[in-house]
Amino acid sequence: MIEGKNVPKIRFPEFNGEWEEYELGQLMSRYEDHVETPHNGYERLGIRSHAKGVFHSHVNAGEELETAKMQGVAADKFIVNITFAWEHAVAITDENDAGLLVSHRFPQFSFDEKLQSGFFGFQMLDKRFKKHLELSSPGGAGRNRVLKIDDMMKYTVRIPSVAEQKKIASFLQMVDQIICEIQSDLDKWKELKRGMLQKMLPKEGESVPEIRFPGFSDDWKKHKLSDFSDIIGGGTPDTNNPAYWDGDIDWYAPAEMEGQRYAVSSVRKITELGLQKSSAKILPANRTVLFTSRAGIGKMAILQRPAATNQGFQSLVLRDEVDPYFIYSMGDKIKKKAEGVASGSTFLEISGKMLANLEVLIPTTEEQKEIASFFREIDDFITLYQCENDKWKELKKGLLQQMFV
Repeated sequence: MIEGKNVPKIRFPEFNGEWEEYELGQLMSRYEDHVETPHNGYERLGIRSHAKGVFHSHVNAGEELETAKMQGVAADKFIVNITFAWEHAVAITDENDAGLLVSHRFPQFSFDEKLQSGFFGFQMLDKRFKKHLELSSPGGAGRNRVLKIDDMMKYTVRIPSVAEQKKIASFLQMVDQIICEIQSDLDKWKELKRGMLQKMLPKEGESVPEIRFPGFSDDWKKHKLSDFSDIIGGGTPDTNNPAYWDGDIDWYAPAEMEGQRYAVSSVRKITELGLQKSSAKILPANRTVLFTSRAGIGKMAILQRPAATNQGFQSLVLRDEVDPYFIYSMGDKIKKKAEGVASGSTFLEISGKMLANLEVLIPTTEEQKEIASFFREIDDFITLYQCENDKWKELKKGLLQQMFV
């Protein structure tokens, strides 16, 4: 044990005193349970990289090169994939994992009574430990970087009393449970949206959807995108001319569209002179659906204030009879059609002319608005749960930084 000043920033009030320092090898010991490899197949445990937990899979007889012996997995063990330890492929096993099999590349370790597995399960998420695993895995890339277990065991950990460890682990497990429940609700809303999109938009070869709002019965009409929108490309001012940049005109790049419903403010902005000296054009707010034409075709967002884009877009400026949120909601269909006609040797790209000629089915303006309102509400819930999920994950990140030494 090494003496030192080791106290976390955040602590439960009933605990005090310094945390003690140990090398990992003082708190863990190798666990082995040699098992004859079954000849009729077996259930195997794997470890996800980036400390994302374990997964189970079935190995049929003869599917993989068999070794004479495997290792039986036990609950409450620290387990590591020595081939991908440098990618943080570590986990703590539980009762659901007990009885599964692993090869010699997945050593397990039992915990000394001074170290609680639940506590170390959060402690091992520290970036310092990931870095230590990288340094303990010398060699080239991928499978050539095999973990040296003796080096891993030299990692220094700081631990409080068992009682404080249990309190910290219990608290963080509660946070994890909240995150899990929010994620479950988020996944349900996303699945509902996927299902309703399939039922509320006509299937290929059909002219009416499976589910409709009352009062609508007419066939949907086939139109080219150019029938109800103007397709507008973008451009980039000379990046070496400072007079063209840091103005007050929003100017979007495709990377900014990831996961966005609305385009509100761009990362970079251009000046009026930059607009004039390039092929960029001002697109109107609330009538424009931004559409990426390369570097990932089909990312979409509804423009909420006038803006320009770079040449990675072919955006749809819609006419009054078309609801922007309806077009945004059928984005996956447009994306698939666009990808189907895109071309390019280095990367796929779709031109404005090709996009304009794509055909889609659309209903009356009134039915569009009903459908748009329905999916907007679903998307609002998805956004709400996503924000809550992000907040709790950020909270957990902060707690891990401040509740451990």
